[in-house]
Amino acid sequence: MPTTRVTIGSPVGLHARPARLLVEAATKLPIPLRIGRTEADAVDARSILAVMSLGVSGGEEVVLVAEGEGAEPALAEIAALLSSAA
Repeated sequence: MPTTRVTIGSPVGLHARPARLLVEAATKLPIPLRIGRTEADAVDARSILAVMSLGVSGGEEVVLVAEGEGAEPALAEIAALLSSAA
């Protein structure tokens, strides 16, 4: 399974608006995407409650895990979103 690590660019971490933006982007992808501090604790990136329950802070590093055809471009797209200060 392809994975990538990314540092959260938003100063508030994955809370409210940044989490919503992640979930919206993940929902549009044709493949499953998970996010977590490690692969073992990764949750469904299409679930806002699961994403917010991670309690990820700004500047913290997370791992993205995707599976299926087109995983690499999807990971790059989501990593760019998360690393921005949006």
